[in-house]
Amino acid sequence: MSLELSQIPRTIWWDVDATDGIAGVYLIDQTRLPLRGDVLCCRSLAGIETAIQTLALRGAPALGVGAAMAVALWSENESVATSAKEWLAGIDEAAKLIGQARPTAVNLTWGAKRARVFAHTQIEQGATLTAAKEALVAFVKQMAKDDEETNRAIGANGAPLIMPGSRVLTHCNAGSLGTAYFGTALGVIYTAAEQGKIEHVWACETRPLNQGARLTVWELMRAKIPCALISDSTAASVMAQGWVDAVLVGADRICANGDTANKVGTLALALLAHHYAIPFYVCAPSSTIDRSLADGSEVPIEQRDHRELAGFTASGIITPDDAVSTQAFDLLTAEGARALAFKEEHQMVIERKGGAYSFDGWFQSTPSQTQIYNPAFDVTPARLITAIITETGTHKPAGR
Repeated sequence: MSLELSQIPRTIWWDVDATDGIAGVYLIDQTRLPLRGDVLCCRSLAGIETAIQTLALRGAPALGVGAAMAVALWSENESVATSAKEWLAGIDEAAKLIGQARPTAVNLTWGAKRARVFAHTQIEQGATLTAAKEALVAFVKQMAKDDEETNRAIGANGAPLIMPGSRVLTHCNAGSLGTAYFGTALGVIYTAAEQGKIEHVWACETRPLNQGARLTVWELMRAKIPCALISDSTAASVMAQGWVDAVLVGADRICANGDTANKVGTLALALLAHHYAIPFYVCAPSSTIDRSLADGSEVPIEQRDHRELAGFTASGIITPDDAVSTQAFDLLTAEGARALAFKEEHQMVIERKGGAYSFDGWFQSTPSQTQIYNPAFDVTPARLITAIITETGTHKPAGR
């Protein structure tokens, strides 16, 4: 197997624009992959908040880094505080706001809290306001580096559990795109692949937003790891035929007893793996463990917009190959981005992009007024989890 792990993406980073000197948090827009590889530059806390809520930035470890960077970004670009007391009050509010962007992933509040506590500690230790602000930026940049080290440690701890010639199955995206870099569940797969142990990866599509189909398959193909996309409902079939040797998933919150919240559909996979006696591994940093929650019944489950199930989104690039089409698109986009009006609640925005035209659309595929229940996560009981793999080692939930 000729791997190309150097091709997996780095998800989020801090930089300063060379032209205007303004700091920004740069991140891959995951709503548009794989057809468009756009990079967003967020210069405000609200910008990162929107990126998190729209899933342009997603994945528990990435959210932790993003939340911390959001607090530092507020400090750099938006704070007008002239005293340490005023600055810390703003830091507290910024951390609170970004921590509420999504309810289930505990790393979001963890990252915001780390930035807030660091800022307070700097002032308590006698740093000037200017020095404290500079130190905060350095701290959140280091968090991104630390996340990569954590993920590589998860990979190193998990790889020994993977047998040579393994065919593994994964759900959603717990890869480099879900972290600052490298990945958790995919981090184990990448490490095991480097050791020559991975024969094949099954990637569930992960409805309704298709993170598996759009993101995981894209990552695996870039890394040159053999993989195939399956619908979520095909998992039972491939397990029944003996084509899965292990299941590896990430986590958004792990309770004190080992119950784990992850992308909806994970529970079904755990039940199937238990039925077919297939090892089921949860791969996550220790920061995802929330010891304040006794068990999964206490996990807040995010409810997503009904439109995610009522229709489908699409983003891409249109390149006309005749003069008439080009003229029509030029007319539509002459004054910039153009929102097209459709019946049946369909939506589309089109704009000029170089010699082509980019589009973002939503198309309804269900009857109007359909009642929809759309939780983003479900909870897998600890008894169904073979082991939880973190940067500190491999841990068996109680009762296993």
